[in-house]
Amino acid sequence: QVQLVESGGGLVQAGGSLRLSCAASGLTFRTYNMGWFRQAPGKEREFVAAISRSGVATLSADSAKGRFTISRDNTKKTVSLQMNSLKPEDTAVYYCAADGRIYSTDPGEYDYWGQGTQVTVSS
Repeated sequence: QVQLVESGGGLVQAGGSLRLSCAASGLTFRTYNMGWFRQAPGKEREFVAAISRSGVATLSADSAKGRFTISRDNTKKTVSLQMNSLKPEDTAVYYCAADGRIYSTDPGEYDYWGQGTQVTVSS
């Protein structure tokens, strides 16, 4: 049974930082590309960042560039998202996801999803 469990969300003031983590089990983690997505109330789920199987290649949404950094530890089977300079518009539920095929920004390509962790940024 595949499980992706996010942690690290919370309430933070604008300009602050949070580090999200996602622990994976039940899959051969090193063979999956990993991604972070977010969904704000009333909005569609949107891509935030992705990282390749080896961790060498990363992709970031324009909204995340320069502020968010994705990383992974294949030994610990975790993927993290360091978020700095947070803005109120970053408020959303953040999800990690695993993609066994291609390295993608499209949520439809991802095979497994976590339950999400809430990030709230106050102004």
